[in-house]
Amino acid sequence: MNRVNLAEKFRQFNEHWSPKIVGELNDSYVKLVKVKGEFLWHHHELEDELFLVVKGRLLLKFRDRDVSVGEGEFVIVPRGVEHLPVASEEAHVLLLEPKSTLNTGNVRNERTVSELERI
Repeated sequence: MNRVNLAEKFRQFNEHWSPKIVGELNDSYVKLVKVKGEFLWHHHELEDELFLVVKGRLLLKFRDRDVSVGEGEFVIVPRGVEHLPVASEEAHVLLLEPKSTLNTGNVRNERTVSELERI
């Protein structure tokens, strides 16, 4: 059992929208990601996704509404729900999601990260 310091882990990388694995829990990964700007509309056919904002603010857009998530808050996006993450300023986010989850869900493009880095 190892203690993980989130601030220390976030200092280890600078790129945006590129999740890093910092832990495993059952069949899920604990990931950290820095976000800034707009990602892309997508959904995850089989996986729920938890977004916990550690620093900053994240806007999750859904087709029927927007949800603003501040520091210390989280949102669980159910499988199949299309969403668009947006951060006007850099935000630090912890993701908890099944190991099978692809960052771009049903979309494959230049932002798709198929090989996740462990830090």
